[in-house]
Amino acid sequence: MTSRPADRRRETRPATSGLPDASTLPSRPRVVVVGGGIAGLTAATGLAERGVAVEVVEREHYLGGRVGGWTERHDGVDLAMNRGFHAFFRQYYNLRALLGRIDPQLRMLTAVDDYPLIDGAGRRDTFRGLPRTPPWNAVAFAARSPTFRLRDFLEIDARAAAPLAAVSVPGIYERLDHFDAATFLKDIRFPEAARHLAFEVFSRSFFADPAKLSAAELAAMFHIYFLGSSEGLIFDVPTSNYDSALWQPLRSHLEARNVHFRLGTGATRVDTGEAKPFRVQTDSGEQLDADAVVLATDVAGLQRVVGASTGLGTEDWRAQIARMRTAPPFAVHRLWLDRRVDAGRAAFLGTAGHEPLDNISVLERYEREAAQWSQAHHGSVVELHSYALDAAPSRAAALRQLHKVYPETAAAQIVYERLLHRSDCPLFSPGSYADRPTVATPQPGLLLAGDAVRIDLPVALMERAATTGWCAANHLLGGWGLAGHPLVTVPTRGRSPLLRWLASREGRAPR
Repeated sequence: MTSRPADRRRETRPATSGLPDASTLPSRPRVVVVGGGIAGLTAATGLAERGVAVEVVEREHYLGGRVGGWTERHDGVDLAMNRGFHAFFRQYYNLRALLGRIDPQLRMLTAVDDYPLIDGAGRRDTFRGLPRTPPWNAVAFAARSPTFRLRDFLEIDARAAAPLAAVSVPGIYERLDHFDAATFLKDIRFPEAARHLAFEVFSRSFFADPAKLSAAELAAMFHIYFLGSSEGLIFDVPTSNYDSALWQPLRSHLEARNVHFRLGTGATRVDTGEAKPFRVQTDSGEQLDADAVVLATDVAGLQRVVGASTGLGTEDWRAQIARMRTAPPFAVHRLWLDRRVDAGRAAFLGTAGHEPLDNISVLERYEREAAQWSQAHHGSVVELHSYALDAAPSRAAALRQLHKVYPETAAAQIVYERLLHRSDCPLFSPGSYADRPTVATPQPGLLLAGDAVRIDLPVALMERAATTGWCAANHLLGGWGLAGHPLVTVPTRGRSPLLRWLASREGRAPR
């Protein structure tokens, strides 16, 4: 991975001081982490590195959760599979801190220098060559975009748009959370074409249509990826399938620190124990006693466990968990084609106005297994993503859009194909922020982690999962008098004092 200086304006929350290792305590604490995705693995790492005994319970047979990878065998051929494309942005500091445990140089990642966006009219945006310094990165992007014109800038309601330029966390949620992203962009008179090409692509990366996404979440995203960070919008991707690049090495790292993994095992409920404060019941009939528990599952998994664990928390907290919602389903089509796509095609292309298609990945551009298959069979491995589906995924419709955008694929034969259709991502709907559960719970020793969990820091997606995982570990470590781990984020408020001042004077919520 090509390195470059990190943003000097990033913010660090120092690690709390304490004992370096649990071996100095009268007894070694034992924690059960339910969920082996990014959040659970981060919590397990933070605890194990301080000598805490950790057991990870994961219902799938692979680690990584929604960033998991595995291998399927078809007609004697091994096919690398995962849950779909993920962008490892440079400002994902806490996720990168986790991956740095297996390689401080992060050589398992490679840069994607550009990811174009194209709309139904053929207009194309690019992130290549943008200046790094905010706000000039956003200004340059808008100035060269075919969907912006000079008069569009003049027509934007600067007063209503001010919160976009001076985001603070958590203040932006108090200001905009009760409005949906589509209404907010319309009310500030953001140009319609640019709305669809730029903001809608990012909104749908949250697996939600802009009309069903909190405007505050959109504004926070604008801060994280544009005006809050000089790391830019260029990102990295793993050089091989997620299991071999990320999670198998991390598992080895953790097992060397005596972390025990139970894969293919689901937690059914958590009881208050006798010998220990907690007893985790599994679907294999096992009972795991623990001093503390971290629930790091998806929304449905969290609701199942809490719903069955009638003695946990308070009635209000349990009702809060029950009110959590998942985003509409998404689909990932992975295709092994008998001929290559054109050499000039991007590794990743975002689309708007090509329903149901939201993006196209050409995996041999960066993934070792796909490159090996491409070389051996003179073909391509292509992935099609469709987000926020309101009906069953249509293979034919997705292929039609692929053929329209990449015409050379129309003559290709599909050698193998796989379809994943899932509905397990959190929905950040308008008005939901205040009601989201936090890392700490009313039950002492019970913590939550995951990308659905509220944390008052400017983080999103995989980075939110990692950040809440570190926070859950830190909360427990502090209670035992053990040293914690630092957290790093983009600035928690807008970088420009002038823009912050203007926003404080002129900013208002849309009417």
